[in-house]
Amino acid sequence: MAESQSATMSMMPLILAMGLLFIASIETVRNTLGTSLNVVLGPLVDTFHIPFYIVIIILSAMTGFYSSIIQKYTIDYKKMKETQNRMKEFQKEYREAMLSKDEKRIKKLEAKRSKMMQDQMEMSQAQFKPMGYIMVITLPIFFWLIFRLNHFDAMINMPFFGLVHLTDLILGPAPAWIIWYMLCSITLSQVIRKALDIGGL
Repeated sequence: MAESQSATMSMMPLILAMGLLFIASIETVRNTLGTSLNVVLGPLVDTFHIPFYIVIIILSAMTGFYSSIIQKYTIDYKKMKETQNRMKEFQKEYREAMLSKDEKRIKKLEAKRSKMMQDQMEMSQAQFKPMGYIMVITLPIFFWLIFRLNHFDAMINMPFFGLVHLTDLILGPAPAWIIWYMLCSITLSQVIRKALDIGGL
């Protein structure tokens, strides 16, 4: 019972983030969140006149920083690495037992499999936990970007695509600002993780 409650609590940030993602489909709610956040982020464009593509770099750097910090304190990378190595060893041993048709060894490994599956499930849950926290913070920023770009003429010179408006669809349904945000966030996150000495798998 306690384990079930603990698992539910660990999933709460992700559940909250998914709820926020769902209400994002409601334009009134999305605009309200975007308008509210504009009080904080709007001056970057309105007062300091920072080009919008630079604003996205700043926001993606913020995303990379708090994402790295959240992961640093919510994921036990050492334990996850150990679990991953145990899984690899188990799979190798099980494959060898199957090839050699060693029934006694297979039976022994079958009994061990449930514990290994439980460890893998716990590892997956550990990865989902920070994702929820990150989405709860990041989604309102996305709502603000959508809100501003609907009322702001912003261009960017994208590699391979040339000069495009940030709202132009350049990769399927993905607008230029999403692609630019992701490129900046991924690149800066690697730098931040290296600077903060945050491990990974």
